[in-house]
Amino acid sequence: MKTTPLSTLNESEDTRISPALRAATARKTTLVSVVVNIVLSILQIVVGYFARSQALIADGIHSLSDLFADFVVLIANHHSQKDPDDDHPYGHQRFETAASLMLGIILMLVAIGMLWASVNKLMSPDDIPDVSVFAFFVALFTLASKEGLFRYMLKAAKIVKSSMLVANAWHARSDAASSLVVSVGILGNLFGYPILDPIAALIVALMIGRMGWNFGTEALNDLMDRTINDDEIKAIRDTLERTPGVQGAHDIRARKMGDMIIVDAHIEVNRHLTVEQGHDISAAARDAVMQRHRVLDLLAHVDPVDPVTLVNMVENPLSVDPSNKVTT
Repeated sequence: MKTTPLSTLNESEDTRISPALRAATARKTTLVSVVVNIVLSILQIVVGYFARSQALIADGIHSLSDLFADFVVLIANHHSQKDPDDDHPYGHQRFETAASLMLGIILMLVAIGMLWASVNKLMSPDDIPDVSVFAFFVALFTLASKEGLFRYMLKAAKIVKSSMLVANAWHARSDAASSLVVSVGILGNLFGYPILDPIAALIVALMIGRMGWNFGTEALNDLMDRTINDDEIKAIRDTLERTPGVQGAHDIRARKMGDMIIVDAHIEVNRHLTVEQGHDISAAARDAVMQRHRVLDLLAHVDPVDPVTLVNMVENPLSVDPSNKVTT
């Protein structure tokens, strides 16, 4: 299996990423996120309290939720690297999918709490205080920090092809977007429109809730064995059909196992070959797919086919006698 140090890879390189490299990247990026979120959450909540900005406090609470999400990612990353065992014969890769689902739930719960607080403020507009200008500068600093964190994490996630890290990166981007809204709301308050501060908090809550819903539904679909996209199926079929001895491939089914794929496929071989020869071709096809694609395992079902039938199928598909093809 080909593995390459992260520093020498780029997003477009077609390289099989080793589990160890993916795990190391997850640890590094998540620890960076932990440090950033600790600093920002303390800064936002403290300044938001003294500057009387509900939007800034809400954004700080959002940063605290990131801390919990980061720890979820670290735990899932640790468990997903465990070797297969009797209870999990295909491995533990779906810990990553479960982590993405939990991230979505966290975001939705945070959104509900922020919506509740914002609506209460909007129902009593006369009680909305004026915000200190210092809150605006903290919001701008938070915006720049979260956008930088997002770009760093997303680049690393794409290089190691980790959906869990992509989800965590976009979680950071949701913070950057929310900090932008918070900055606008605080600026409006400073210019004599105090109601804009709780409105900003409300908009942030809706943004967070929408992203949480998207992450949750995507992860749930993967846990329910959703297939991969057609282009990836086609690429796997092409690899199978290029294997020496394979005369065709069909009925290819795939399901995600974390960031990896489990594949079932039917491959066609010359019916006059021995069982051992057919088995060797099947094993070679499996190895080729696992080396070229993010496939964790492939189960190949051998279909013995008359070579003459294959020629007829190309020249005149309607003239083929189905009895010439025997499946075992």
